[in-house]
Amino acid sequence: MADSVDAAWARAWIVTAAEVLAENRVALITLDREIGDGDHGENMDRGFQAVLEHLDGLADDATPGDVLKVVATTLISTVGGAAGPLYGTAFLKAALAAGSATELDGPALVAALTAARDGIVLRGKAEPGDKTMIDAWTPAVDAATAAVAAGAGVHEILQAAASAAEAGAAATEPLVARKGRASYLGDRAIGHRDPGAQSSALLLRAAEAAAGARS
Repeated sequence: MADSVDAAWARAWIVTAAEVLAENRVALITLDREIGDGDHGENMDRGFQAVLEHLDGLADDATPGDVLKVVATTLISTVGGAAGPLYGTAFLKAALAAGSATELDGPALVAALTAARDGIVLRGKAEPGDKTMIDAWTPAVDAATAAVAAGAGVHEILQAAASAAEAGAAATEPLVARKGRASYLGDRAIGHRDPGAQSSALLLRAAEAAAGARS
């Protein structure tokens, strides 16, 4: 089992994420239409397709941080609504945490995931229980932190993070939204999954799949 990930993994993650977001575009649109303005799936699909174009321009010796920075700048410039700034900040903070390292071991990977989560919190001012993407990211970071403490390899760390994010996204359904457009709905948001939490779970599962393909 590989105990580190490199730029090839980071590229594979984003390619896989773009495929998964395209496949789930309509589902994310439907979720967002129920409690938002209905553009989340379209925005995420468009943003990651744009990222793919920019990845081709990266040098052969690019680091994982370089890949994450391209994702950040592209999403900020191409994704509308709240998702662009939130995800852009997440990937930018993750890139800064990764630094110039050519490979990320378990602790470095968890540091990058934690920085991404903290970037979203800083930008969106949301907390767990607010029915936002933080409800996927916080359990993901907690699970990844526990996995690295237990001596898990990077694939298992990402498996733990993705599974926790999926459970966290599902757990937003009974919540009343306290942030964003959905907060205007009050109790009417109950029973609907947060689209940002769902897209976060999809992204983290794509990261796990990319690591699994290389292990």
